[in-house]
Amino acid sequence: MSETTHDGPVAVSAPASPDEDLTAAQLAAKYGLSVSGARPSLTQYVRQLWGRRHFILAFSQAKLTAQYSQAKLGQLWQVATPLLNALVYYLIFGLILDAGRGMPKDVYIPFLVTGVFVFTFTQSSVMAGVRSISGNLGLVRALHFPRASLPVSFALQQLQQLMFSMIVLFVVAVAFGSYPGPSWLLIVPVLVLQFLFNTGLALIMARLGSKTPDLAQLMPFVTRTWMYASGVMFSIPVMLADHPGWIADVLQWNPAAIYMDLMRFALIDGYGSENLPPHVWAVAGGWAALVMIGGFVYFWKAEERYGRG
Repeated sequence: MSETTHDGPVAVSAPASPDEDLTAAQLAAKYGLSVSGARPSLTQYVRQLWGRRHFILAFSQAKLTAQYSQAKLGQLWQVATPLLNALVYYLIFGLILDAGRGMPKDVYIPFLVTGVFVFTFTQSSVMAGVRSISGNLGLVRALHFPRASLPVSFALQQLQQLMFSMIVLFVVAVAFGSYPGPSWLLIVPVLVLQFLFNTGLALIMARLGSKTPDLAQLMPFVTRTWMYASGVMFSIPVMLADHPGWIADVLQWNPAAIYMDLMRFALIDGYGSENLPPHVWAVAGGWAALVMIGGFVYFWKAEERYGRG
């Protein structure tokens, strides 16, 4: 600015700004500014996720409804697909390879169907988790919400799909002589623990898949190997009776085998506790807690990077 006197114009400097000597961080703190898309604290993140619980449920239901919308049989494929898989496995492993040796047929058939349905729950959660971020980039970039909502929603979708399959599983169990009893109440805690485990695994795979989309092409081979190593089609102790004991122990203690065996124990009258590894409930709870908590923290640490780049 300037002033004019009788001697001519005189330059007068502008007053110094009170913010002139402040750094960018100090300016942001002074005016209550924050970095757009910055990762919130873990506690805040949990609170935000809980606040989106209605969105998570609605999104999972919409995805479940749309999954078979183009098929003439519609939602029946939710049950038909694992049931057809179980039939194929029975023809190959049950009849041709005699993988059910040591078990009567009225035990082996529900044993096999239970294994297929329960493992499919985990397998589908893993595959859905891999694509949950990379397959929904438009939603991630357009809206601000805790990104964990997506893998959690997809895991919930798979749980809802399993609930339809459980109706068929109950029918199969009853058809082969396993009637409802007190042990069937154990189905609820088994499903809760497996859902927590699957959700944690989906969160881990979501972060990995967000940066490596090709992981979706690799995972079917990984999950297929996991299926064959988890005793879906055969009893691990019986099949590996002639091998070193530690091999059977390792396979029985893997989480997929743990949750399958607990479900079989709950549903099938002829599948007793002698088929379960020691401290099986503690191991099942430990796997659920470890993977859920670890997966959630692992996913949260990259919250601000999803959908960028």
